[in-house]
Amino acid sequence: MKILVTGATGGLGGTAIQSLLDTYEVPAEQVVALARDPGKLSGRIPAEIEVRQGDYSDPGSLAKAFTAIDRLLFIPGPDRDNTLRVLQNANVVKAARDAGIKHIIYTGFAFAEKSTSPVAAVHLATEYMIRTTGIPYTFLRNSFYGDLFVSPVLKQSVERGAIVTNSGNGRVNTVFRRDLARAAAAVLAGEGHENQSYNLVLSEPWTFDELAMTASEISGKKVAHVSVSFEEQKAMLVNAGMPESLALVFAGIYASVANGETADASDDLNRLIGEPTPLKELVRQTLQG
Repeated sequence: MKILVTGATGGLGGTAIQSLLDTYEVPAEQVVALARDPGKLSGRIPAEIEVRQGDYSDPGSLAKAFTAIDRLLFIPGPDRDNTLRVLQNANVVKAARDAGIKHIIYTGFAFAEKSTSPVAAVHLATEYMIRTTGIPYTFLRNSFYGDLFVSPVLKQSVERGAIVTNSGNGRVNTVFRRDLARAAAAVLAGEGHENQSYNLVLSEPWTFDELAMTASEISGKKVAHVSVSFEEQKAMLVNAGMPESLALVFAGIYASVANGETADASDDLNRLIGEPTPLKELVRQTLQG
């Protein structure tokens, strides 16, 4: 069986490959890594792994890359033009169908039907495209990466004594990227996941008040969660040097938290990998690492 992992130069794809090898003991010879620029994988993956070039905007490259592949981990590209992303994803789906791939594992968006985020529509459109092929699928509907919220920036917040967001009292079901990668590897290496959809979120979401309390406990410094408006959050990020377009994205993510879009829980992730990394452990690693 040949497994192809797209987005191999990214954090999710690269970690999924490592998890296939280390956790699930899939032989390196059965794994194929896809990258738009294969040179970026030099020295980052075992030499036994075959590397193929493929660009979502170049259907010919995908047709060649998908030859003799059984299972495909399809991680969508990061382009901010959502209409273009739909077109790129359609190229991938059609190439997979034409190549005779037997199982598509697609990383989508958790509870996409409930979301007001434009990117959720991209993922839903891609899921429906995959269904049209008749190929067995598994939809791994990922949360926002927890790495967005528990990142090195948290150290600066601890120093200031405040985590500032426009998330209000909203609950956060986000999972850290390495746990999502483990879940993808579990499906790629396992059996019985055909035509299933999994919402890969926490079974017990947390709040930013809880994040502040956890940061206080681990750092030994008093840290509070300060709630601000959308416009105040955007202005703070821009004043800190973030481009306005990106500040709008981050303030929008926090707004989705405030609106309850990240509050739904599920046990799907626990069933695939067991208990995901606890918030307290990630905060510890971030602050002390």
